[in-house]
Amino acid sequence: MLTSTPRRIVFLAYDDMNLLDLAGPLQAFATANRLSEAGGGPALYQTVIASVGGGSVMSSAGLAVDTQPVATLGAAGIDTMIVAGGCKGEEFTVSAQLAGWIEEHAGAVRRLCSVCTGAFVLAAAGQLQGRRVATHWAWVERFRQRHPEVEVDADALFIHDGSVWTSAGVTAGIDMSLALIEADYGHRIAIQTARQLVMFIKRAGGQSQFSVPLAAQARDDGNFAALHAWIASHIDQDLSVARLAGMANMSLRTFVRVYTATVGRTPAKTVEAIRMEAACRALESSTLPLKAICQKIGYAEEQTLRRVFLRNFGVNPLQYRARFSERARS
Repeated sequence: MLTSTPRRIVFLAYDDMNLLDLAGPLQAFATANRLSEAGGGPALYQTVIASVGGGSVMSSAGLAVDTQPVATLGAAGIDTMIVAGGCKGEEFTVSAQLAGWIEEHAGAVRRLCSVCTGAFVLAAAGQLQGRRVATHWAWVERFRQRHPEVEVDADALFIHDGSVWTSAGVTAGIDMSLALIEADYGHRIAIQTARQLVMFIKRAGGQSQFSVPLAAQARDDGNFAALHAWIASHIDQDLSVARLAGMANMSLRTFVRVYTATVGRTPAKTVEAIRMEAACRALESSTLPLKAICQKIGYAEEQTLRRVFLRNFGVNPLQYRARFSERARS
């Protein structure tokens, strides 16, 4: 719903934060503003960047960001507070002053949000106890060790739990920001903003942080990268293990042994996962019937798709579409 008064978004910054954790969400809100004003509407958001001491804050990328002191903000009129993530090194040190300020003012803020390791800051401020949260996959175990009272989803892009929104690393902060825009002003403005940002798709929070080919490549050091790319572009074809072995120029037995040892799962499981990812995209972004989707991803029967969906996700394809499709969120 459009309002005459823009919603005030306060970004909390600190030295060594990830620049994109701040700049990505900031640009999403700025783009939503520009689109609204271009259509003759009001500005939707007022954005403020603040830090404990104010002044110049140096990001981990080496670019300084100008901020105002949090002491000048108060909490009155703050709609949404977003804490950026990032640090140098392998230990995340939370500013006691920043955590204290958040703890003091959180009750007057409608939404508390974090990007990446910004979840450490919200947890230190006592705002995540008993909640389910997301953070960057590389920091999940360290977060669990430091904050066992918080449930961490290692796979989600972002999570909305009551008044708290948390996202995984870097670009997932943009996904979360688009979801915030959608919650404030509807699907149309969020999709227009995503299009202007040249986002491939406005991803739902429950989706994985990784695409299947990317996750597989991360495990195999690139040994099967070309094969994974070929599978993804030929999912409607015969992807039997024998054919994949031929593509890899290996005997069937050698291929299965080497592939499983390298990637950590069988070739058949990788094919299934890539097909499931393609099916999810089709269900989210199109109205194609299940029969047509099956043809696109190489399944002869709809029942096969239903069976594999239930085994992997615990829901059938139509239930998935009802939850995650663009039409369902409009």
